[in-house]
Amino acid sequence: MAGLRAKQKADREKRILQAAVSQFGARGYHSVRIEDLAEAAEVSVGTVYNYYRSKGDILIATVAMEVEEVLASGKGLVAAPPADVHDALCALIFSYFDHSLNYLSKEMWRSAMALSIEASSTPNGRRYSELDQRLAAQVTDMILSLQDRGDVRGEIDPVALGQVVFNNLNQMFIEFVKNDDAMLGQLRNDVSRQMRPISDLIATKAYRVSRTA
Repeated sequence: MAGLRAKQKADREKRILQAAVSQFGARGYHSVRIEDLAEAAEVSVGTVYNYYRSKGDILIATVAMEVEEVLASGKGLVAAPPADVHDALCALIFSYFDHSLNYLSKEMWRSAMALSIEASSTPNGRRYSELDQRLAAQVTDMILSLQDRGDVRGEIDPVALGQVVFNNLNQMFIEFVKNDDAMLGQLRNDVSRQMRPISDLIATKAYRVSRTA
């Protein structure tokens, strides 16, 4: 019985998040009411509030759903990075970018970012920051993996470099979602160009020789 209740609870939460993705994406985050989400999810308004305290909670939950999936995908890349340092870093970054609009529209991202800034000390603000920290940590893991393989210089601080790389990709993503006309392909091209000199600077001499041999 307990297992059935847990399954039913998870199913209701999934329907609420699916309704949020659909309704926020189609009508805009600010135009949708909790009542609209309840109707779309085929649950009562009270049930929605049993799971989430506010519409902002639901939006941040969709961000978390997005990030959890990209982190799971990134684990495979970190475990077996592409042969080229530049390609390895870009593959991880692009896996984030390419998945970013699966659940959230640009308007939803802007609203989520605004929530995280305007209420940074609230549970929503802290959760958003924690998700960013986990992504930055995975970039660090990629650098560590490349160091272990002998492709990135061992004296480089992987945590500091991971934060630098993440901060850049995050800022580029912010600029991307600010502009509804910005294209994903251009974002990828711009970041790839920015990552080239970084990759050359951090690569070991042995790696650089092997790439030019």
